[in-house]
Amino acid sequence: MAQLGTDKAIAKAFLEAGNVVGIPTETVYGLAGNALNPDAVLTIFRVKNRPSFDPLIVHTDSFDKLNQFVTTIPDRAYQLAETFWPGPLTLLLPKRSLIPDLVTAGLPSVAVRIPNHPLTLDLLRSLDFPLAAPSANPFGYISPTTAQHVADQLGDQVPYILDGGPAGVGIESTIIGFDDNEATVFRLGGMALEQIEAIIGPVSVRTHSTSNPKAPGMLSSHYAPRKPLILLPAGTTPEPGKRIGALAFREPFGGIHTDNQRILSPTGDLNEAAKNLFAHLRALDNLPVDIIYAEPLPNEGLGWAMNDRLRRASVQD
Repeated sequence: MAQLGTDKAIAKAFLEAGNVVGIPTETVYGLAGNALNPDAVLTIFRVKNRPSFDPLIVHTDSFDKLNQFVTTIPDRAYQLAETFWPGPLTLLLPKRSLIPDLVTAGLPSVAVRIPNHPLTLDLLRSLDFPLAAPSANPFGYISPTTAQHVADQLGDQVPYILDGGPAGVGIESTIIGFDDNEATVFRLGGMALEQIEAIIGPVSVRTHSTSNPKAPGMLSSHYAPRKPLILLPAGTTPEPGKRIGALAFREPFGGIHTDNQRILSPTGDLNEAAKNLFAHLRALDNLPVDIIYAEPLPNEGLGWAMNDRLRRASVQD
């Protein structure tokens, strides 16, 4: 089983040897490997059972290093990076040949970001290479927001998990790309659309792809518990007759035992709800229930991204 700890020197040694490790970020925990080492990248795909056509995000710690991996940074991308990095924003930029095609699924652009977590930033500063780091969970399952979540899911396949406490944001980064300096959001996430548009103006949103996605996290079915999840239309109630689990925004559903319910934010705080989303889904998935009902959140701030996750978690293959 994986060792959990806070010693970045141990994580560094494993990474330099070509292994993968669990790392904390402000969004979710990542499964990290040397992004410039195809064997390490293949290990990430193998451990996650992730399809090789789904690209990975590359993590670094500075603009100076970023320029080693990308050919250009459009003006609007630079504005966003200058404003929000380190933070839960990923930029899709033209890659240099240094980045293996395996990382980008053969696409000409690479998804890059600077994460806002002190342990991982220190680790990245100490390395001579960037880290490819998708979420540290089996492909398609609920993303991990604590080191223990990683250990529970992948602990027999990774040697070390850097424990940085619970993720502060709780949902993956927002991914934005640029064509002729026009901005497109490819994945809703921890950076709200309103924040982005306040800096660069209106953006388009294109978040779903059934195959050959242009950016990480675009597949239509993703982030799903093992139990069937039903996203309820506003104002409806769950059907009786089954052992029901429920995920509510601020007030519990009537008629469902309180032990089988999780409330995202009793005060209606969307940031608190985002921090709790994946942990509460995971808890419900481990309860003796047959089905999980989830309530949509307000379509504002991080509510857009959480509703996106719930919609994709409810897709049944």
